[in-house]
Amino acid sequence: MFNSLSDRLTATFKNLRGKGRLTEADVDATVREIRRALLDADVAVPVVREFTGRVRERALGAEVSAALNPSQQIVKIVNEELQEILGGETRRIRLAKNGPTIIMLAGLQGAGKTTLAGKLSKWLKAQGHSPMLVACDLQRPNAVTQLQVVGQRANVPVFAPHPGATSTELDQPAGDPVAVARAGVEEARQKLHDVVIVDTAGRLGVDADMMEQARQIRRAIVPNEVLFVIDSMIGQDAVNTALAFDEGVNFTGIVLSKLDGDARGGAALSVASVTGKPVMFASTGEGLDDFELFHPDRMASRILDMGDILTLIEQAEKAWDKDEAARMAKKFADQEDFTLEDFLAQMQQIRNMGSMKKMLMMMPGAQNIRQQLEQFDEREIDRVEAIVRSMTPHERLAPKIINGSRRARIARGSGVHVSEVNGLLERFAQAQKMMKKMAQGGMPGMPGMPGLPGAGGGARKNAKNAPKKKAKSGNPAKAAQERKEAEARRANAAKALPTGAAFGQQGGDFDPSQLNLPKGFDKFLGK
Repeated sequence: MFNSLSDRLTATFKNLRGKGRLTEADVDATVREIRRALLDADVAVPVVREFTGRVRERALGAEVSAALNPSQQIVKIVNEELQEILGGETRRIRLAKNGPTIIMLAGLQGAGKTTLAGKLSKWLKAQGHSPMLVACDLQRPNAVTQLQVVGQRANVPVFAPHPGATSTELDQPAGDPVAVARAGVEEARQKLHDVVIVDTAGRLGVDADMMEQARQIRRAIVPNEVLFVIDSMIGQDAVNTALAFDEGVNFTGIVLSKLDGDARGGAALSVASVTGKPVMFASTGEGLDDFELFHPDRMASRILDMGDILTLIEQAEKAWDKDEAARMAKKFADQEDFTLEDFLAQMQQIRNMGSMKKMLMMMPGAQNIRQQLEQFDEREIDRVEAIVRSMTPHERLAPKIINGSRRARIARGSGVHVSEVNGLLERFAQAQKMMKKMAQGGMPGMPGMPGLPGAGGGARKNAKNAPKKKAKSGNPAKAAQERKEAEARRANAAKALPTGAAFGQQGGDFDPSQLNLPKGFDKFLGK
């Protein structure tokens, strides 16, 4: 959604790198580019004017002039101001103290309210709640049926006493939406559902009759939350639509739908700032699981290409099998070989997290490789899995036995070329070596660290260039002379040391025996 805006802002900040001091002309040029980027992203003009004004005022202030790195300070200011126009803080649903929490959905026709009702109910169910859907959209043809299908997929009950319009918009709705909403809340109360989600009919901001119907539903059920669902691809008209609905139903929060689209995303940056109401949720795809709590700070980081590691961690914690993770940790600690069976299990864990593209786009600096990520084929994971599953259990545990005939058989079984099987086995062999090196306490190509078992990835390589120690002489007189010279060198080195020690010892002699060191260890201390 924000790819174009992110590219423009990232390019703008690159021009500031390496400057030890920013002049007023530098700040003005940066603010000018930020203004153009926001206007190109369809952000409302009043929001752009206010945003750039605050950025310029802070950029010319003491916090930038006194900073060690002024360019990074500018990025920090833009990040904080982006968070403010996106709502400032994460806003969660206010749950009712007594009785069910009532959530009413309102928005334009085609904004995606019905699908979002199913996503919200599934998300709430995963949080430990017992939601129920109420079908009050009796205007749109088959809207009730659609909600029932969505509720079935989310495994959430749907209260739908009337079928509504079934064929055309000219059909008269078979029921009163206000009465259905009131009856639905009562049904939820009797059946002990703690959350009720009321799906209302889509309406235009200029449709006075439909807006009055929404007001009547609100007065009848007295919802704890009224969520305004807005299409993120709507563009500049988002502000007018949001203001009309705020006046009509006085919504308490905003839900951004279709955030995975390729539009410029100005609605997301405009609505919260103009209405003063927070963005609470975001719909990021067509699946029922493509739904997340909206965090202004994380969204600002995504826009500025700083990544969203926290969301990535949350998704991993939700999808990762703790038993499998514990098994792999034990195997890693015991320095056992990483097998293709383990590789297959790890792939299954990654698949449970969702789209690889979405996960990789949450990494810092992902905008620099966006073209490569867009060309990434999600089916590549399926092909790799097919190759591994075409192997016998013994081949997965001991891939070294896979010769030419076995590779040809695996390629036929998985429907790929032999070269793809060869490539997978080569990459796996490299990964296996790296895992073994990490388990031993080092990394390939890195110098060893003293005190770690098996460490020394680069120790043997560096040993070639190290000066060779002088061999001891076989002549007793000459050996005694060498010992005297070594003692003299140690004594001179000790005199050259500063009197203050790193751990607080200030001058004077100190006795190594006080440290209870192993026998013979004092020779390393020059004693």
